[in-house]
Order: sequence, then C-alpha cells, then structure tokens
Amino acid sequence: MLHNTLIQLFNQQFQQSENTVLLGYADEPLYQPADKPNTQHKIHFSHDYAASALHEIAHWTVAGAQRRLQVDYGYWYAPDGRDARQQSLFEQVEVKPQAIEWIFSLAAGMPFNISADNLNADLGASEQFKQAVWQQACDYLDKHSLPPRAAQFSQALLKYFGTHSTLTSAQLDLNAI
Repeated sequence: MLHNTLIQLFNQQFQQSENTVLLGYADEPLYQPADKPNTQHKIHFSHDYAASALHEIAHWTVAGAQRRLQVDYGYWYAPDGRDARQQSLFEQVEVKPQAIEWIFSLAAGMPFNISADNLNADLGASEQFKQAVWQQACDYLDKHSLPPRAAQFSQALLKYFGTHSTLTSAQLDLNAI
C-alpha cells in the first residue's frame, strides 16, 4: 500500500537524523513534538491516505526548528466552516505546504488536489490560491530552492518511484488543480 511506502521512505530519511517518524491511521492529522527525553517527534496523517501523508510531511519540511517544538507547529487553525476572511487567512499559510505537497505528488506519480479544507462552508480553493500555489511550486523548482528536508524527501520519492529523472515547472499544470 502506498501509505506504507511513504512511511517507510520518510522514516528511512528522517527517523535518525531528525528524530521524527511518520505515522498513519489518525482520525485527524497532528504533529506532536517529543515530550520526553529519548522519545521521537511524530507526524500523524489521516487514516491511510497517501495525500494526507504528503501534506503533513510538507508542513513539517517548512516548519523551522522552534515551530517543530510546538504541537501542530503552533499554527493557527480554524476548523471546517470558516468564513471568507478566515478562509483567506488559511490560504495564505497553506501556499508553501501545498506547493511542496504538489512537488511530492509529482515525484511519487500521484495526482495532486489542491485543498481549501473547508467543505462545510462551500468555499472551494480561490483562483488566487491556485495561482499562488502553482507560482510557489514553479519557484521552488525553477530556482532549486526547496527547503532542505523537502528537497531530500523529494529526491527519495524520485529515486524510489522512478517517475522522473528531475522535476521542472513545465510538469506543473495549473489547469489540473
């Protein structure tokens, strides 16, 4: 199963070097920093959803050292049912993680679906959000500027899945999201 492969690849890359493991089958995604000596940081993704795993890994790769010491990186989060103002704030903080998730999806040969994560409010991803995610993903690839952990995991995905020899912005289709 794909989610098990992602767990294995992530843990091979980061369990020792970053003291962090990826775990599935959670009801809700959650990042838990190590709370005691000799324990590990844990990234929990929803159920067995490979897309959830890639999304949570993407968040982890953009979180700085201080953020990785806080539950869910200390990020603000309003649950499903956000109003337009809250949705706009959500979209602002999701650009980089979703751009990286898209790159991971491409490297793994998986489809990418942009997420507004707001089903109950009937507010899909805005066109500005889609454009911003696409532009950020293009910038990461064109400028070879992925955060170091994101670049490392992307390379591990490319090597394992053999989907592409390299990734370029030409492979990102804005109309497909």
